[in-house]
Formats: sequence, C-alpha cells, structure tokens
Amino acid sequence: MKIFTAEQIYKADKFTIAKQQIPSDALMERAATQLFEWMHSRLQGAEVTIQLFCGIGNNGGDGIALARLLKEAGYNIKVHVVNYSEKRSKDFLLNLERLKDRKIWPEFLNDDCVMPEIAPNDIVVDAIFGIGLNRAPSEWVGKLILHINASQAFVLAVDIPSGLPGNRIPWNTDHVIRASYVLSFQVPKLVFFLPETGVYQNQWELLDIGLDAEFMHTEETEYEFLVKPDVLPIYRPRLKFSHKGTYGHALIVGGSYGKIGAVQMAGNACLTVGSGLVTAYVPECGYHSLQTALPEAMVLTDEEDEYISKIEVPFHPDAIGIGMGLGTHEKSVKAFGEFLKNNDAPMVIDADGLNILAKHPEFVKHVPKQSVLTPHPKELERLVGEWKDDFDKLEKAKAFSKENQCILVIKGAHSLILSDGKGYVNSTGNPGMATAGSGDVLTGMITGLMAQGYLPLQAAVFGVYLHGLAGDIGASKMSYDALKATGIIENIGNAYMELFKRPEAEVVPES
Repeated sequence: MKIFTAEQIYKADKFTIAKQQIPSDALMERAATQLFEWMHSRLQGAEVTIQLFCGIGNNGGDGIALARLLKEAGYNIKVHVVNYSEKRSKDFLLNLERLKDRKIWPEFLNDDCVMPEIAPNDIVVDAIFGIGLNRAPSEWVGKLILHINASQAFVLAVDIPSGLPGNRIPWNTDHVIRASYVLSFQVPKLVFFLPETGVYQNQWELLDIGLDAEFMHTEETEYEFLVKPDVLPIYRPRLKFSHKGTYGHALIVGGSYGKIGAVQMAGNACLTVGSGLVTAYVPECGYHSLQTALPEAMVLTDEEDEYISKIEVPFHPDAIGIGMGLGTHEKSVKAFGEFLKNNDAPMVIDADGLNILAKHPEFVKHVPKQSVLTPHPKELERLVGEWKDDFDKLEKAKAFSKENQCILVIKGAHSLILSDGKGYVNSTGNPGMATAGSGDVLTGMITGLMAQGYLPLQAAVFGVYLHGLAGDIGASKMSYDALKATGIIENIGNAYMELFKRPEAEVVPES
C-alpha cells in the first residue's frame, strides 16, 4: 500500500477531478459521505452531542459537509468554525452556504473567543487543519487544541490530527490534537508510523473516496506500508520433489560466555522459517547447550572457550546471520573483520556485529553488497550519527543504505526497511515484542529466508512482516506482558498459516 506525500495527494485529487469530470466539491461530498457513514454505522442515531471544529480550508470544508449530513440524519450537533485566517477555500465557502441554507448556524471562533464547553461524553470531530499545514498554528488555535485535548471527549480527526504537519515533526508538541481515532482518506500518512509523530493518534483507518485507481497504481512513492497483499506475492511455495538441500544451508555466527541463548534463538528461528540446514558457529562454551537445546542444528566451535577468536567454516553457506551475542573482545573484533574480507555469501548483521561496524567503519566496505543490517535505534545512531528528529534519521539512514549498498531494517513499533532510497513500513507487531531476544529471532528468520533463495530485500520485507505476525499471534494467546522471544518462534508456523489461510471451500492443488 503506497504512502503518498501531501503534494501527491493534491495531484491525485486534481487528476481524479479532471478524469472523472466532476467539480471539486463533489470529491469533498464523497469524503464527507464516507465520514458520515463510518460514524452513523457505529452511532446508529445515538443521543450524543457531536461538536465539529472546522477550519476554513478544505479539511474544514469536509467537516462542514459532514455536519450537514449528521444534522439531516437527526444528530445533535454543534459546529464551530475556527477562523484562523481571512483566506477561505471555495469548497469550504460552498459547503458553509449549504449549511446555512438548512438553518444551521455555526459559531465562529476567533483569537478573543471564549473556549466552548466540551463535555467528556461528547464526540469531537477535528477538521481544523489538513495535510497541507506548513506553519505552526496561531497561539490562540494552539490553546483551542489544548482545550480539546483536555476535554476527555472522544476525538475523531479528519484525515490527520490538526497541528501535525505531513512532512516534519510538529512545531509545538502541545499544539497537536491527540486523536482517539483518525479517519484518513485513501492512503496512510508517513507521520502515523514514526515515534515522534505517531503518538498523536490511538488508531487510524482508511476511507476510500474514489481517487483515480490508475493514478494511485502508477504513481511512484518513496514509502510503502506493508500489508498482506504486498507480502503474499513474495512467498516461494515448497516443492513436492525437494529435499533439505533445496532450502539452503544457513550459518549462524555469534555467542560468547553467558550469551549463547542469542545464537540458539536465531538458529531456531532460522530452521522454523524454513531453512533446510543450519550450522551454528560459537565459542567452545556453547557446544553442549546448543546441541541439547537445538538438536536439529549442527554446531562448530571456536578454539576459545568464552568468545570467538576466528571464524572458519568448512563449507560455503547460502546465507549468514552474524553478531548476536558475539561481544566485542578484541580477538572477536579481529575475527569479524577478517571474516568479512573473505566472505561473499549474503549476510544479515545484527547486535555486536553492528557495534563493531560502528567502531570500525573501515570494515563496512567489506560487507557483501545487499547485506541486511538490523539495528535498533541506538545501534542505528552509532552507524549513521546523531539526528535531530525522525525525518532527519530517515534521511541519514537512507544515505547510509545507498552509499554502502545495503538494506537497513530499523527495528521499532513499525519496523522500517530501507533499500536504494525506498522505504517499506511494516504493519505487524506489538509492544509485547519489546523483549530480550526478539531481534535475534528476526535475524534468524531473515537469514533462513535468504538461505532458501529469497532475494535480500524480499527476505527483509517478508521476514519483518512474518516476525511481527508471529508476535501478534503470540500476544493474542498470552498478552503483551508475557510474550517472550521464544513465543515468537513458536508462532512462526501459525503466522504462515494465517498469512496463507484460504476459504474452507477452496481446494489447494498439489504442488
């Protein structure tokens, strides 16, 4: 699912109006109708006061048109026009006249107005500012937003929470609507998914307002939101006449004294996601625990007991996952650097592997092209440097990815995959996955997919989505609080089943 910028959405509006030969207010009417139907299907005529706060641009026009439809359906409404400028869009003015024609008189709010009373059991519709906001709200509008946020009412934002710009962090974090729910038109907005801007809505949902399908399909975007239809085509079905060698031999390298579990989880996830063979390379201290905990894997050990001092394997792996629990002993650092120079297999680098790269940037040039790096925010900062905000972080990360021809998986609430200047935002996952070992599991899954022949970007996209889905299924069984990384592994199979669930009546042909 594509994520459009504000400029692209305006372009889509104009294209749709021209191609469908409709006036611009007809598109506004579609938007208002979709908003009304969403609300009406849930309220069913309930006796509740709906207070609509409408700006004087097109977002406000949507709110004014919605007010008319709500009133015609018998709802008790109060309409407030937030009069923050002398400029008004023509479609706002048109809908304002339609409202007045029905003897509905809005209250105009100005910089010297008394704040309207809002009861906690009211519903507030926020239609003050839209996606085109390009400067900080006036101080008095900011105070109105603070007043709405303090009301404890359910706040439904139209398209985007007011005060939140579409392409940067807010100017004043207090002057942004804290929306209970956002009804966004046609496509999601990037700000929904970033830590500094995603906090302004609890939930969001898309409304289809009939923007031209051909334009939506052909327009190139910088970011995409990964949902099931985007991920399904990546899947490579297993063949009837195949064997373990068909699905690759993965190598998992890492571990040190007290941190062998990281390798065990990565290796287990690698096998569970479908890798045909997995060999773990660990220090001597990990031999017995790995052979016991993960009997399906083969184990090679270093000559050192507590850390890795060299990495020598007697086969050429199809994919390598490296770094989890590795530590930063000077001999381990040297071994990692030498291994990079002599290896050409695709890699997934995590944890201490990333920390070593950050401390030894000269190693980066030896990382095989299109390798996948999976940093959490602090590891990313060590790699790319400090950033001033989430948008600056994305620009720095994209530059690093492009310069080093690697794929970055930035782990978070919405893990984000960056490759060759394009970003993919994940839709699965939950707060229960913020637990020790979750990243080791992800590394193992991506490595296992790459070993099976998935291209690195495909493995990253599919692996991140499946990892989050397994976490969602696990959390649904045991809660966010009780979910462990091993619980994610236990639900990889269930995630596959959920992803490829078919209607009961459909017969699946034999491969």
